[in-house]
Amino acid sequence: MTLDRSIIENCALQLLAAEQEVREVTRITEAHPQIDVNAAYDIQECLRGMKQAAGIRIVGMKMGLTSKPKMQQMGVDTPIYGFLGADNAVDDGAVVDTARLIHPKVEAEIAFVMREDLTGPGCDVAKVLAATDYVVPAIELIDSRYENFRFDLPSVIADNTSAARYVLGSRPTAVQGLDLETLGVVMEKNGQVVEVGAGAAVLGNPAEAVAMLVNMLAERGQALPAGSVVLSGAITAAVAVAAGDNVLVRADGMGTTAMRFV
Repeated sequence: MTLDRSIIENCALQLLAAEQEVREVTRITEAHPQIDVNAAYDIQECLRGMKQAAGIRIVGMKMGLTSKPKMQQMGVDTPIYGFLGADNAVDDGAVVDTARLIHPKVEAEIAFVMREDLTGPGCDVAKVLAATDYVVPAIELIDSRYENFRFDLPSVIADNTSAARYVLGSRPTAVQGLDLETLGVVMEKNGQVVEVGAGAAVLGNPAEAVAMLVNMLAERGQALPAGSVVLSGAITAAVAVAAGDNVLVRADGMGTTAMRFV
């Protein structure tokens, strides 16, 4: 449905303020139950525009709900996407201030960095691999602005799919020759293994998630530009973190990436 512009802007302002002021809010569908998925993306795009107007550069995109269990949990058959701002990026091994977060959790992912533009419809894995400059292991830190991390599908889309921070590995790896489906990933927290997984956890192949992103963007008249960072989706379950924690992700043949929390 098409929402009144004032509702779109008010919802985006509410979510932006929640992020900036580090406070929880009730999910937006409680006040506006008429918000559907299409309207939620309108709110997300409004939020994106507000950040750009404040001087924040958009550096890429992220996929969410890319595992079958997560889709079943949310009652959907299609993943969702959000955007990555320069304010989300953290240097490899750098410190993250938990005082600027509400209830942070981390996930292990494979990130793609694009050499060429990609447009849909009709994007597929082969086109994604041909357009990819390199891949690196990544940690995505998600931090829903909603109370108790509870939300429905439109609410989490509007909240930019809980995007908060991300870190990329420092060793770019050519995608050619990698078996992304069987590629193993390990997450360690404070030196202990807490999650393991393989690339197939993401729609069978992380490149499939990128192709789906491109085709979803095409439905809204958008494309994926060259130079974009794409977080392809969680390979592992989300793990809660707090001040004092150290998290490291290791991907077979691709090196590591890490972040620390204070």
